[in-house]
Amino acid sequence: MIRNQRREWAVAFLLVLPFLLTYGVLFVWPTIQMVQLSFTDAPLIGTGEWVGFENYIEMFDDRRFWTAFNNTAYFVVLTVIPNTLIGLAIAMMVSRLKGWQQSLILAMFFLPYILPVSVVYRIWNWMFNVQFGILQYPISFFAGETINVFRTQWMFMPAVALVTIWWTCGFNILLFLAGLRSISPDIYEAAALDNANRWTIFRKITWPLIWPVTALVLTIQLILQLKIFDQVYLFVQGGRPDPSMVMVQYIYTMAFQRNQGGYAAAIAVALFVIVIVFSVLQFQLLRARGEK
Repeated sequence: MIRNQRREWAVAFLLVLPFLLTYGVLFVWPTIQMVQLSFTDAPLIGTGEWVGFENYIEMFDDRRFWTAFNNTAYFVVLTVIPNTLIGLAIAMMVSRLKGWQQSLILAMFFLPYILPVSVVYRIWNWMFNVQFGILQYPISFFAGETINVFRTQWMFMPAVALVTIWWTCGFNILLFLAGLRSISPDIYEAAALDNANRWTIFRKITWPLIWPVTALVLTIQLILQLKIFDQVYLFVQGGRPDPSMVMVQYIYTMAFQRNQGGYAAAIAVALFVIVIVFSVLQFQLLRARGEK
């Protein structure tokens, strides 16, 4: 009996060993190196002297760091909950369709998700173009003039959030659609026999039963949007990057443009902790609410 258990443990260990090695080499070891680097004044490539917590102290006194942090937090507010609610609403509408109509509409919403960020940037940069952009017509109608959206500070983050929601919403729709399909039709038939209206059905049946999917989507969106970089970096080209800078962009600037590897590593560690803490906390709170 004991020999069979040892053999099973040995086989299980051999099966998971490739994953453990890959995970250790590609994630655990670089993370340890990053933490070690954050306590030095090293450049991006090369060694440096041990400075202890000086990088972290400097980070908390750095105005540009707090600008990047506030912009990232603002972007999370603009995208996480709206993206989730829009995905849920579209999924519920798509779920009412049947056959090829459902497949066609679903493909139309999911298509942007598979586009690379450079293509997304080109599409929306053309649409917002001051000279020939199609979206300048409604903007000029309400504002009285054309506006360079990505060069106007107060419009920059909402515009990038709009692009991000359009780009990533398709994945949320698929997750919600899978959750909606897992609900038994018998439950809806029983509710219809009780003359329940659509709002009551949604509030009492649909929403509680897809809450685990909602918690998953919110957590995924929070992690993704805290690491926002590509869209902001592309759309800010030619403008002033500092007022619109986000945390990953600031890490990139300090590491690759200013060659301050130690300080950039400290900011990366701070972002890593923020992502872990907020994602775990949010997921646990959402799961606890679902259990209630």
